[in-house]
Amino acid sequence: MKERAGINTPKAALARFAEEALLQAGRRAEAYERHAIDANQANSRLATYRALAKKYGEIDPDRLLGDLIASTPGDEGKWFATAKSLKRLDLAMKLVWRSHCDPKTLTRAARDFLTDDPAFATEVALAALHWISEGHGYDLTGLDVQDPYRYAQEGARALGQEERVALRLRPILTGDGPTRRWMRQVLGMSDPAAPPIAAR
Repeated sequence: MKERAGINTPKAALARFAEEALLQAGRRAEAYERHAIDANQANSRLATYRALAKKYGEIDPDRLLGDLIASTPGDEGKWFATAKSLKRLDLAMKLVWRSHCDPKTLTRAARDFLTDDPAFATEVALAALHWISEGHGYDLTGLDVQDPYRYAQEGARALGQEERVALRLRPILTGDGPTRRWMRQVLGMSDPAAPPIAAR
């Protein structure tokens, strides 16, 4: 089929053609394994998951999500929102440390889960601060630092883990570089070696 297709034929179109041919031949497992992910890309990662789950109902949901994550090596963190929406919170917490995720997305999740799941909220708030400190995020303001910092501390208090969270904050907020210096300034930390203080 590739030989008959023009060199400019989109990969997704080729995948859809091949997938449909295999499905019509009753070779569902082969269709899924070889072409399904490329053939069913939607306008969001969650929509792609749902399209595949609907078409291949026999595939275990955890396997399906794992296959999708594996299809984008180096971008695992971008599947955080999908995992969260599917209530795979343990997986979502792991994904935020695999590769960068939008800090604002993480901060919103920390806010939304602070009461019902403070452990999850604390973890993603820490990840938001980590990725900001590494230079990720767009159009950030002081609030984009203060909010996840506050959620991390509130979650820590709810869990009785203030000291542990303070220790995890230290390497995120110390060190050289303009971003970390800006973060400390936003949080009112005059001494980068001092324990983190509550954001005002």
